[in-house]
Amino acid sequence: MKKTLTLFAMAALLAASALANEAVIRKNLAQRLPQFPVPDEVSKTAMPGIWEVRVGADLWYTDPEGAYMIEGGHMIDTASRANLTQQRMDKLSAIRFEDLPLKDAMVFKQGNGTRRLAVFADPNCGYCKRLERDLVALKDVTIYTFLYPVLGADSDVKSRAIACNKDAATAWRDWMLSGVTVPRVMGSCDAKAVERNVAFGRKYRINGTPAIVFEDGQRVPGAMSLSDMEKRLTEARQPKKS
Repeated sequence: MKKTLTLFAMAALLAASALANEAVIRKNLAQRLPQFPVPDEVSKTAMPGIWEVRVGADLWYTDPEGAYMIEGGHMIDTASRANLTQQRMDKLSAIRFEDLPLKDAMVFKQGNGTRRLAVFADPNCGYCKRLERDLVALKDVTIYTFLYPVLGADSDVKSRAIACNKDAATAWRDWMLSGVTVPRVMGSCDAKAVERNVAFGRKYRINGTPAIVFEDGQRVPGAMSLSDMEKRLTEARQPKKS
């Protein structure tokens, strides 16, 4: 019983110490760097004496007094060679597949469609066109493609024209793979899905295209090779280790 109480006391002291360090870091950063955003989270890292300062999905590192900051560095576990910073960033940028507005996506079912991935793409994005060629080659996958015009006014015009087409999915691939121009929309058309896609992307800080989301929530910015996509599709369906 006495040992249990001692462990509880130690845990309480450690928690109090962590809160004190967090308060010191927040106070000193606010005083010394008044233009620095208010951190969403200040927490210990695996490296003794180093704290993580998180603003959105952006990470900085500091000492227990907030006297020094490391920006743009990556923390590596030398034993496992794991990039702890990248692991943390992947977790922060993840999007649960269940949270995607799938009703607003163009759907491509290839083979039995059992595997799933989502892509946010701009019709004027060269890397998106390159990715599309690899997406077509994937087997047994359902692809949810979200029109995401972020490269200017013409991208928005093209996205709305595709969204308003009677067969948006075919219009998309005809344009991305063969350069078949989609006629501009004449008159009114419900392209609200494009607006919702943009709003969703801004909420989740999707700042460029293509952006790929796998079934396990991992988000990958930029194009991927066919072999890398196949590998990630397999990994995304494997049970998570407890």
